[in-house]
Amino acid sequence: MARSARQLLVLYYSRNGGTASLAREVARGVEGVRGCEAQLRTVPPVSPDSEASVSEIPDDGPPYASHDELAACDGLLLGSPTRFGNMAAPLKHFLDGTASLWMSGALNGKPAGVFTSTASLHGGQESTLLSMIPPLMHHGMVISGLPYSEPALTATRSGGTPYGASHWAGQDGRAIDENERALAQALGRRVAELAMRLT
Repeated sequence: MARSARQLLVLYYSRNGGTASLAREVARGVEGVRGCEAQLRTVPPVSPDSEASVSEIPDDGPPYASHDELAACDGLLLGSPTRFGNMAAPLKHFLDGTASLWMSGALNGKPAGVFTSTASLHGGQESTLLSMIPPLMHHGMVISGLPYSEPALTATRSGGTPYGASHWAGQDGRAIDENERALAQALGRRVAELAMRLT
């Protein structure tokens, strides 16, 4: 009996839309692999309030991710805007709540990749990508970057690193360019292909 399609969770936080745009390109890469489906999910913003201050359902865009969806996925693509060279607090808050998944080994052996968007050209793209990798390694995930066999990696003048896909959004929300798009889709394909082999 053939197995049902692999589910790749494209989980991100986006404040101004740059990371969300990149997430959609990553999802297109996933969907380009036969037998794989992308699930776009986001996380709510964090609040200084001591009680929840946002609805459980976002006003627009993809739904908020649950820990159950994370546990059930066959692979993970994690995205965040850069915050002083680090992942954004809402995404870290979500990951900080995954101790039960770590204890059960729910993500162990599953492939993962990371992506980011920055307002400034040298705004910490690589350090942000690297900040997202340690939690995934603690979960036992198999980390994939982008190899230099991807032509856009040496052609790009804006976003794209061997650690993961990236986008230079600029102060005015610059659109994703051809090389950034190619690399985001390549990352989605790469993690999806790994999911086909590993899960």
